[in-house]
Amino acid sequence: MSDVFTEGLCSTLLADVGARAMHAPIKPLRAGWLLRGRALTVSVPAGDNLAIHAALAAARPGDVLVVDAQGYADRAVMGGIMCAQAAAAGLSGVVVDGAMRDAAELRAGALPVFAAALSPAGPTKTGGGSVGRPIRCGGVAVNPGDWVLGDDDGLVVFSPDESEALIAAALAKGRAEALRMAAIARGELRPVWLDEALARATLDIAPAR
Repeated sequence: MSDVFTEGLCSTLLADVGARAMHAPIKPLRAGWLLRGRALTVSVPAGDNLAIHAALAAARPGDVLVVDAQGYADRAVMGGIMCAQAAAAGLSGVVVDGAMRDAAELRAGALPVFAAALSPAGPTKTGGGSVGRPIRCGGVAVNPGDWVLGDDDGLVVFSPDESEALIAAALAKGRAEALRMAAIARGELRPVWLDEALARATLDIAPAR
């Protein structure tokens, strides 16, 4: 499976050019983690993880396990043992819109784990849910095989069909931002676009003192 990601891509650049950004509560358990790969999608009823076990049994190296756990925060649907299995299977990371546990153990590991909450309570294994079907996770649609990128700012998702255009636009924006940073370093503190934007806007700005 080819990797579309190149040096310099990050969640902010991709979100700015149209990638779907998951909602803010889903964050990495440890600062500095970079997650990227193709989505293996799972949905589970609140507090249940049987479908996640089924997904792990079918996972392929490079997959990112993306779990719609209904945003439920009072029972963890994964922890240290399941994440150890995910790492051993070669997964690129885990995303859970819900709760995880064994946080200290997970932070000490190498597998990037993103979650909306932490809870010491364990899951049920009653069943329900789905594996490999379209889901909503973090407030956005995620289809099987979508590209997922996560870093300290959060997570973005985009389809393979969008990837070429989105990545080109994100890299171009990154180059533009680098030029702006260089201008600031030279002392050019007023963006060139500001006057035109202010002329179009309705703002109440007090006179300069």
